[in-house]
Amino acid sequence: MRLAALLAAAAFALPPAAYAGPTPGPEPTQALYDEIARIDAELFDALFNKCDPERLSRIVTDDVEFIHDKWGQTSKSRTEFVDGIRRMCARIASGEDYRARRELVSMTVHPLNNYGVMQMGEHRFYRLTPGKPEELIETGAFVDLWKRVDGQWKLYRVISYDHRLTK
Repeated sequence: MRLAALLAAAAFALPPAAYAGPTPGPEPTQALYDEIARIDAELFDALFNKCDPERLSRIVTDDVEFIHDKWGQTSKSRTEFVDGIRRMCARIASGEDYRARRELVSMTVHPLNNYGVMQMGEHRFYRLTPGKPEELIETGAFVDLWKRVDGQWKLYRVISYDHRLTK
């Protein structure tokens, strides 16, 4: 009897269309891929190239969460996320940390009906040292969830994982 009650309760959580049987999920389009690729480039330009926390704050939701395989959950709000980037930028400016460049290696986008987009991919990170060739230092993978907020894509959840040092 408990199993039947549990299954009945789970059925009420499904949208009405789910009762019609198996259906395919939404297909990604080239336009969606291009849109997410553009906002991904804007995100990393603000993060690494320009070190611009204010611009970055306009790209994320109020409740953005960032989870990293090396450091765990590093933020659970826009304020925490942007403050962390501000501290990184200060370390770079003081010479305590190095400037990096991110290279997107691969990316897929997966529309999540009535919700947003899941972006998955791999990237490489390079150390930039003035007067020296850039140096590949790390590779990693990511899963980002994007939501539409007031007509704009905003970064909502980040899982950054599988970081591997190259040296």
